[in-house]
Amino acid sequence: METLNIAIILVVLLIVTFYKGINIVPQGEEWVVERLGKYSRTLHPGLNLIIPYIESIRQRISTRDIILDIPQQEVITKDNAVITTNAVTFIRVTNPRDAIYGVENFKFAIQQLVMTTLRSILGEMSLDEALSNRETIKTRLKDQIVDDVADWGVTVKSVEIQDISPSSSMQDSMERQAAAERERRAIETTAEGNKNAAILEADGKLAAAEREAKAQITLANASAQAIKMISENIQDKELPAMFLLGDRYINSLEKMSQSKNAKFVIYPADLQGAVKGMLGNVFKK
Repeated sequence: METLNIAIILVVLLIVTFYKGINIVPQGEEWVVERLGKYSRTLHPGLNLIIPYIESIRQRISTRDIILDIPQQEVITKDNAVITTNAVTFIRVTNPRDAIYGVENFKFAIQQLVMTTLRSILGEMSLDEALSNRETIKTRLKDQIVDDVADWGVTVKSVEIQDISPSSSMQDSMERQAAAERERRAIETTAEGNKNAAILEADGKLAAAEREAKAQITLANASAQAIKMISENIQDKELPAMFLLGDRYINSLEKMSQSKNAKFVIYPADLQGAVKGMLGNVFKK
């Protein structure tokens, strides 16, 4: 009976040992093996054998592309503007040994490296440069981290900037600035229109005054010519003057009658006598 129990125990130990020694590594993974706590080798996809109780699997590493999400962070640009940015990084482990023994946690380390490098790059740019040069930022970021990441047995496949935008407080300031700029332009446009209108009005008044002056000169020349012609044909010196003065007097009365404020216009009964009286006053002066 005891012999049977011992045999059963040995068979179980043999099965367990056999099970521990046989390992099937799936495609897309590599396993790191340690022998008595020290790195021994790396197991590749397929059937692999290890020495039970002496060797053990330290860690299973995925050799497929790994997507690392870079959390959103606030960055201060060269012109003291606050922007928020986040990114995503695509990496692949090419050397599992370095990925395990070169850094404590290669995923966390790469994530922090990308964040600090991105913050440094954006800090050297102005707000406008940061918002309009996403491809340049991506290229610089990859170039600056690729050597450090290589020491950890990892290859950087790509770095993509997901978003770069002003912070909420910065957006409020930019909106207020844009509103103030639009208001300033509206005021300038209104002022320019008023100035042009005033210039046009002044030009119109000037042209009207010039034409009025020319008309007065033309009228005076015509009156002088008329007096001269009448005087040459009529020997009486008072008659031409009486004629012209009477003509102007009647025209003035007609204009007064056409005024909106005029109620009554009274013509003197002795128009000729009134004109003579006016003429007499003129000659006395």
